[in-house]
Amino acid sequence: MSVVEAMPQGRVEIDEVSIMLGRGAQSFEAVRKLSLSIAPGEFVAILGPSGCGKSTLLGALAGHIPVGGGRLLVDQAPVRGPDPSRGIVFQHHTLLPWRTALENVAFGPKMRGEPRAQRLASAAEMLATVGLSGFENRYPAELSGGMQQRVEIARVLINRPRLLLMDEPFGALDAQTRLMMQSLLLDIWSRVRTTVVFVTHDIDEALFLADRVLIMTPRPGRTRRLTEASFPRPRDVQLTTEPEFARLKRQCLDLLRPDADDQPLPRLTPLGLAAAGEPERRRSY
Repeated sequence: MSVVEAMPQGRVEIDEVSIMLGRGAQSFEAVRKLSLSIAPGEFVAILGPSGCGKSTLLGALAGHIPVGGGRLLVDQAPVRGPDPSRGIVFQHHTLLPWRTALENVAFGPKMRGEPRAQRLASAAEMLATVGLSGFENRYPAELSGGMQQRVEIARVLINRPRLLLMDEPFGALDAQTRLMMQSLLLDIWSRVRTTVVFVTHDIDEALFLADRVLIMTPRPGRTRRLTEASFPRPRDVQLTTEPEFARLKRQCLDLLRPDADDQPLPRLTPLGLAAAGEPERRRSY
């Protein structure tokens, strides 16, 4: 099967999840009773102030951080530890510097025991998918930051994850490269349609990429708001200059203010959200 065909897609259920970090007297609550349902193939971004538990929640979904309360399910199975079906991309790549781009991407299939010819062919195809044909034999140090992140994404996607977790993957890139990588990610996602949970500090990035945006409160992180970014797809970077995009961005800025909990919730229509004091429409699948 081609590596660019539809991958297994994951349904995520985050049910009243709380997460403690640290030990003993140094422990603290990072996330408190957070709930969120994510449909298979959906793209959800997470916004919130520094230290609110965004990356902690992502680490729990990856299986690296245990939850202290509630349930965390992927395709109805509890998350009990890391698994290749839940791939994660960090802000800084984790490529092996002594291996070429092709060898880095093929490393996962190698660990699974795939024959050499098969894994290298799959890796080459995945590198082509992220626009790196011709760079298969380059080492990470010979690639730009954007190219390194493309190799990193290919390295994760070749495992055909049900769930792709991305922790500010473009945060270290310059503005122009970042825009290019956002468009590339949407292009890849439109073909593989795996579920994506994307952590970012950038409101523009969240609204441009995602179907929905979870806005978290300061620590301990709770759900402040779940905003639908219901712009048509496919999306072009010109979307970020449109009046409706700017309006929604201002509303997100209001929700991220330190005193947002003391203010009435703004009306977020026509994107399917309720006005202050009204119950929010529950999305079902």
